[in-house]
Amino acid sequence: MLLSRINHCWRWIGTLISFLVFGLGGFLVLILVLPALCLLPGGKLRREIQAQKIIHYSFRIYIGLMRTLGVLTYQIENIEKLKGAKLILANHPSLIDVIFLIAMVPNANCIVKGALVRNLFTKGPIKAAGYIINDGTIDVMEAAAQAFEKGHALIIFPEGTRSNPMQPLQLKRGAANVAVRTDADITPVLIECSPATLTKNDRWYKVPDKCVRFQVQVKDRIKVAPYLENMCPSIGARALTSDLSEYFNKELRLYE
Repeated sequence: MLLSRINHCWRWIGTLISFLVFGLGGFLVLILVLPALCLLPGGKLRREIQAQKIIHYSFRIYIGLMRTLGVLTYQIENIEKLKGAKLILANHPSLIDVIFLIAMVPNANCIVKGALVRNLFTKGPIKAAGYIINDGTIDVMEAAAQAFEKGHALIIFPEGTRSNPMQPLQLKRGAANVAVRTDADITPVLIECSPATLTKNDRWYKVPDKCVRFQVQVKDRIKVAPYLENMCPSIGARALTSDLSEYFNKELRLYE
């Protein structure tokens, strides 16, 4: 019992350190990396590519730090299937899922909430990497198409929010619309987190009794062509959303 309490206390401290490091890293990107990138030769696209690589390697170091601190363990399967990926769709059980995904994809782009751009600790990386800001002022579909033209791999959580633990996923149609309207094949990624942590109902200080384990699996690509044949885009997106819901719930064993 005493050892268990000591372990839990240390993981709480490790979690606090992890959040502080994340915040400090975002602030340093804002005050150091962004100005440095502006001094590099080349245009905006070149700066975005460099920023994406910096964030990618920073996140790889960051998840390594969390593992070293004993906050979590993780296993990643079939990462080679991400090579050449265009549209990456994943379920979203935890706040830090995107950190794992960007750590796996050096040219990652993603769609972020407008509120994150107003956050001192996250706006630096978001602006530097050219992430798509969904604040109602841009056409997300057009922005996604432009990201693909730049050679970015776009990460989307099709639920639109974090999952409810052990509940079937409720996918929104936005991700399927991007796939259908940009003719982008889908690379699905399954993320399992046990015990549940940093869900949308959890505060950072609610550290589980056991060390958290992440299991990340990259699955075979899903072709979008069948949803373009003899269908208008809206019907194709509706059918694809239904099939994706069934696919994720079956693979994650979340059927009701």
